[in-house]
Amino acid sequence: MNPIVILSISVACFLLAGVFYVRFISGRMGIDTKRSTPAVEIDDGRDYVPTSTPIVFAHHFATIAGAGPIIGPVMALIYGWGPAWLWILIGGIFFGAVHDFSALFVSVREGGKSIAEVARKSLGTAGFIMVISFTIVMLILVNATFLNASAAALTSLIDSAQIGLDKNQIFFRWADEVGGEVVIGGIASMSVIIITIFAPIIGYLYIKKHMSVIKCSVLAILICIISVIVGFFVPVSLDPLFWKILIAAYTVVAAGVPVWIFLQSRDFINVHLLYIGLGLLFIGILASGIRGAEAHFPANNIKEGISSIGFLWPGLFITIACGAISGFHALCAGGTTSKQIKSESAIRKVGYYGMLLESFLAICVIIAVVMSIDMHQYRQIVLPSDGSGFQSNPILAFALAMGRTLHSGLGLPVSFGILFGMLLLEGFIVTSLDTAVRLNRYLFEELWRVVFKHPPKILTHYWVNSGLAAGLMFGLAYNNTVNNIWSIFGTTNQLLAALTLIIVSFWLLSKQKSVWFTAVPAIFMIITTVAMLSILLVTRFIPQGNITLIIADLILLGLTAGIITIAIRRLCNRKQVNMFVAYYPKPKA
Repeated sequence: MNPIVILSISVACFLLAGVFYVRFISGRMGIDTKRSTPAVEIDDGRDYVPTSTPIVFAHHFATIAGAGPIIGPVMALIYGWGPAWLWILIGGIFFGAVHDFSALFVSVREGGKSIAEVARKSLGTAGFIMVISFTIVMLILVNATFLNASAAALTSLIDSAQIGLDKNQIFFRWADEVGGEVVIGGIASMSVIIITIFAPIIGYLYIKKHMSVIKCSVLAILICIISVIVGFFVPVSLDPLFWKILIAAYTVVAAGVPVWIFLQSRDFINVHLLYIGLGLLFIGILASGIRGAEAHFPANNIKEGISSIGFLWPGLFITIACGAISGFHALCAGGTTSKQIKSESAIRKVGYYGMLLESFLAICVIIAVVMSIDMHQYRQIVLPSDGSGFQSNPILAFALAMGRTLHSGLGLPVSFGILFGMLLLEGFIVTSLDTAVRLNRYLFEELWRVVFKHPPKILTHYWVNSGLAAGLMFGLAYNNTVNNIWSIFGTTNQLLAALTLIIVSFWLLSKQKSVWFTAVPAIFMIITTVAMLSILLVTRFIPQGNITLIIADLILLGLTAGIITIAIRRLCNRKQVNMFVAYYPKPKA
């Protein structure tokens, strides 16, 4: 099939959802554009900072995307592009975007509180402790996964023949005099460093000096260009372990200082690279389609997918992860984004549209891969057989696909596209990391306030809690690889999304509002993710003897069982039943 057909259907569906379905949901939830938001009411200059919508969207999108909509869809293509495409399309519109929008709306209405804090009202103190404990474990898994992915991307050494580079390529530094391998992470490494250094300046200009968004955008693009140019001449090559230590140390600082210094401003700079990269990928796919490019992948490869990953259900849904629905987004919405929203009118733009853009990115990724890489090379790079000498590298598969897509569509050198693919991916990962550690800091602070009547002073300090979050992230990342953690990360991530939708549904019930559009996705995702956790425990972690992941899996299953039990009891409570009856009265005779 020509990629333009897949792309056109996807864009049409996203546009229809962005015009009609989001209006339907907005009406059911009760968006009030005149209502004051927590950012405006509190405005403490550290966490609550009222910010213009384009900047909030940039921060939110750069944060929620991460590596998920790239790595997950690439790995799920083993089932064929048909199942992967359909789930991203349907899941993004009716599951993920609804989840993000509703979570952001409820957090704003509840004073910028996290979804765990909102759970205290819906599920009581016991439910709150379970939800917050679950969320902390989930965030540690997210952070460890992204930290390993970031270190891998920044230090990748690739056989030049494997990605089709000749001796005359100028975009990457040769790893040796023979010219066999190239360092594709060096330029991205320097770009990350320079963008981080200049981030506080951008933050100062638009927060303190109130410089216009357009002027800040021009300056941000200039910084991005300079960072790449400097990277050409001074590529940074560090040991993966040193990168993990360096990034962990950075996140401790970024999670403690005022939000505009690093987190918000760095995301704003970096998102311009992401927008340009996504735009180039979209144009490259269109141009390749016009030139007659076809998919090299089968639409249906379910049989091989089952043997490689597991049954289509729940395997496909978990593997794709963030491209369709992600609980991490609720943490971003309730942790940082809700504290920056200036008006409730921005909730729809940031929450619903942000997820649609992420799903669109995931679809562009699978289209680029299926028309640029054949099945043989895909297996060799992404799912190599034991003894092949290769390690699984979905990051490389995406970068190679982007390079070939831009070459076939726009005539750009393959190495240029690979470089931009690495910049795109690394930008997503690091922006997610600094936000995720900050979110974990918030959650630890909330947990101590519940566990201790009067928390020890040391546990109330943000440096201690951000250090605890970064330390746990580094510890898990040090002992596991991306591939080792991905399945339980994806499962936990989507299980949190299901629990978030349950909490949102209870909140809507308490306001006597309709809940079917959040309850239906919640039930489906609960069943799917619990099934996957059970399968992983029995078929993978126990046979492997991986004690860390066995314990994590059992803790997550136990917390989930407890939360679901409390939710069912609450629902069966007479007060809830009366509320149901009042909202859905019997028809008159």
